[in-house]
Amino acid sequence: MKEPTQHMTEAVTQGYCKFPESSMKASRDELDDLKLKIEGHLPEDIQGHVFIVAPVGSVNSGGLPYPDGDSLLNGDGMIYRFDFDRQGEVRVKTRLVKPPDYYADKATQPGTKYGGYQFSNYGIARFSLSLGLRNQLNTDFLKMKFAQDSQERLLVTYDAGRPYEIDTDTLEVVTPVGSNQEWRGQLDKVNFPINAKKFPFKSILSTAHPAFDAYESKMFTVNYGKSAKSFIEDIAWINNLNKFYEKAEPFRLMKSVTEFISDVFQKNEFRFLILFQNKLKKLVNLLENIIKIEMEDFTYLICWDGVGELKRWKLILPDGSPVKIEQTIHQIGVTKDYVVLMDTAFTAGLSQVTNSYFTENKELETLLRHLLERPACPDSKFYIVRRADLKAKQTPASSQKEVEVVVRQVVIPLQAAHFLVDYDNPQGEIILHVAHICAMQVSAWLRKYDVSAYKPHHPVPSYLHGMEHDEMDISRMGRYVINGDTGKLIESKVIWDFRCTWGVDLYSYLDRLPTGLPPGQMENIYWSSFGLWPQLMTKFIFDLHKDYKYQVIPRSKVLNLAKKGIPPCLFRLHTKSMVIADRYEFPCGHMMLSPQFVPRGNRDSSTNGYIVCAVCFEDKNEIWIFDANDLAKGPLCRLHHPDLKFGFTLHTTWLRQVASRQANYNIPVEQDYQDLVDKNDPEIKKLFEDEVYPHFS
Repeated sequence: MKEPTQHMTEAVTQGYCKFPESSMKASRDELDDLKLKIEGHLPEDIQGHVFIVAPVGSVNSGGLPYPDGDSLLNGDGMIYRFDFDRQGEVRVKTRLVKPPDYYADKATQPGTKYGGYQFSNYGIARFSLSLGLRNQLNTDFLKMKFAQDSQERLLVTYDAGRPYEIDTDTLEVVTPVGSNQEWRGQLDKVNFPINAKKFPFKSILSTAHPAFDAYESKMFTVNYGKSAKSFIEDIAWINNLNKFYEKAEPFRLMKSVTEFISDVFQKNEFRFLILFQNKLKKLVNLLENIIKIEMEDFTYLICWDGVGELKRWKLILPDGSPVKIEQTIHQIGVTKDYVVLMDTAFTAGLSQVTNSYFTENKELETLLRHLLERPACPDSKFYIVRRADLKAKQTPASSQKEVEVVVRQVVIPLQAAHFLVDYDNPQGEIILHVAHICAMQVSAWLRKYDVSAYKPHHPVPSYLHGMEHDEMDISRMGRYVINGDTGKLIESKVIWDFRCTWGVDLYSYLDRLPTGLPPGQMENIYWSSFGLWPQLMTKFIFDLHKDYKYQVIPRSKVLNLAKKGIPPCLFRLHTKSMVIADRYEFPCGHMMLSPQFVPRGNRDSSTNGYIVCAVCFEDKNEIWIFDANDLAKGPLCRLHHPDLKFGFTLHTTWLRQVASRQANYNIPVEQDYQDLVDKNDPEIKKLFEDEVYPHFS
């Protein structure tokens, strides 16, 4: 084991697991047919192509990490395709995902002709005050084969934008799913009197995990938005303040707030905290008046057949009120008779779109984050849509007419970001498989002013700025049986394992039988855990979860466990018995990410295959391959190359074959943006004509 670095605090220098620096570093260089070095035995019958996607920084960052400590989750997507179609060797091809807003971002760098329209990082998002929101397409894939297709098609996805179809051979983006007209943006109804224009790049909220029904040849996704009131309620302290409204001149109020902040921290008089809250509230009200915010809560379910216009339904509760998403819809699931949505534990409030603006004043930075950040909701809200109701009411997404469908809400204790669902509905029942990331703040990241939970005056290691925090309780694995029509919870079973289930996040399973159809029930699911790391245990995350109502492992014990370190684990959960049937605990100092199940031959067994995953340790990025039927014996082989630097990877998929895209569906870029661009300055129109449209002609 290596000696501790000078950044480590004295409290964690004994027996620690150092979080690997290679998880923080990613290259933006694109690779072509790079042959990987093989250590160990490459299985002769491994087949097909494994796809992994990861954020790799912005156009002006040169890769990861960001020098100013921005979140690693904020960045252009890089697609990695590992090809197992040549005997005895593995090759990799990579491409940055380049939708139209990528080229606009590249063309508006400071010092360029269009530099006045530049994009900047705002927490986990990238935004231009003139052009709108980047669709960074860095999170997941969705493979689809519609009835009319001769080959599988592939989408790359993101929580804040339309999914895009890619060519599986070239890895280039081809077309978005749906035109701009068919999607509703969060800011579509916001009117800026000073510069009354519409953003060309709409702020579209969707899901990073849409779903495909291979039996009925339909893709499902969502499009939702929050009202100004809902967005403001995300601020941690706002619910403790009485509502009051007071008009003020913009400059007078802003000057007052600025002078107040300065006064508080010069005198270190925190007794003015309540007054500070009130002034911030006034500022929010002022912005409402200036910007004339007309946002509202809405949630649409969207369906697509691969060729035509999108169809959509507005989801409402039995009392007629709209489905209000408190956090995000990171994942949805589809069954034979139902579509299931989850309000996921990935918060997206004001704290997630703010950077470190007062780096010279750590006290101010700390106070602002405590005012703005709240823990994820401790419970999971699911919304169940009857597919029979969708068939009875249909309308194109581009239509002004809204068709409403009533949903059932189900609340399950414990928060979650990922869930899976069986396709079959025996006796009208829905079977959910849920990974509960208890007391984990996935959308928060280590900032420059974060300090260790062990020694509050010691900053966290600088190389970890931008990484996620530790979790403050052990994750639980849940299996739930729900009546699809009534929403009644019929049966539940929840387990946890002291070594395996710390921060359970990514997953894989047998998702296609040799017939090309999914299995009716999931027998085995492969999950990966984040582990516990002493360097990621911050005072902020420790304090944030002091009142977590489902705490199983006392916080003091979690603190001690993290001091020693618990490495990540790859494990197989047998879903019916809810037993962890197989596992591999990684060596200390190793981070494991992005597991992908690869079936062996044309078998339909949920364990007869291989698990391919990304592993970071020391200064290395490697791909490890396990026998899916025997994880415990360790990796069969390891793949690596000095030029392969992927950092913190996310989700995956597997295709048996890749080929040039044959589908005809296409949304022409110029036609898609023309109406939005024409409503802006002539200079923006020229930007699109010079720097965006030529890449898609």
